[in-house]
Amino acid sequence: MSLIELRNVAKEYRAGAGGTRTMALSGASLDVAEGEFIALMGPSGSGKSTLLSILGGLNPPTSGEVTIDTIPVYQLSQERLADFRREYIGFVFQQFQLIPYLTALENVMLPLAITRKKQDEQRELAEAVLTRVGLAGKHDRLPNQLSGGEQERVAIARAIVNDPPVLLADEPTGALDTRTSEEIMDLFRFLNQDGLTIVMVTHNRENARYAGKTVEIRDGSITSSSG
Repeated sequence: MSLIELRNVAKEYRAGAGGTRTMALSGASLDVAEGEFIALMGPSGSGKSTLLSILGGLNPPTSGEVTIDTIPVYQLSQERLADFRREYIGFVFQQFQLIPYLTALENVMLPLAITRKKQDEQRELAEAVLTRVGLAGKHDRLPNQLSGGEQERVAIARAIVNDPPVLLADEPTGALDTRTSEEIMDLFRFLNQDGLTIVMVTHNRENARYAGKTVEIRDGSITSSSG
C-alpha cells in the first residue's frame, strides 16, 4: 500500500459569486510509496503547487480523495487536521520564511513549542537536527548572518525537527545559485536515503534528476510519470 494516495482529485477556483471558474486540477491520481522521492514538474500554472498544498492538508480539493498513511485527510476535523499536519508533514518553501529576530536554533525550535517536550529536550532536538543538515556551530546566528544556502538548511531543519514521515518542498532552490542548489539537493538526497518520503515541486530538470521518479503535470492533469 502507498504511503500517499490521490484519487481523481480536482480543484476548482471561482472568481467571486457567479464569476469565472478555473480548474487548477482535474482528475489527478498519484501514488507515492514510503521512502520515495518524487519530483513534480510542469509549466507555470499547471497545478503543481496546488497539488502540493492539497497533499499538505492546506487546500481542500473540490472533489476526489487524499489518503496519507491510510488517513482520509479531508475527512478530519479542523482540529485533527492541524494535528495531522504537525505530525505527518514538513514544509519547505522557495522563500525561507525564517523569523528574522530569532536565531537559527530558535527558528528550528518553533514547531516544538506546542508539543509536550520540555525546553531542554526541545533545544537538544533542534541542535541535533541543525547538525544533521550541516549547521553545527551556527546555532546562534540570526538569519541575516547566514548565507542563502544556510538559511535554506535552517528551513529544512525546522521542517523535519518533528520527524515527519513526509517532506513537501515547493521550488526549494528557486532563490539559490547553481552551486548552492546542488548542495541543497545533495541534502535532500541524503534525507531521502535516511528514509524520508519527499515530494518536490521544481521547474529545474537538474534538480529533478535527484528524485527517483518524475511526474509531469500540464493544465491540471498528470500526463506522465517516469523513474
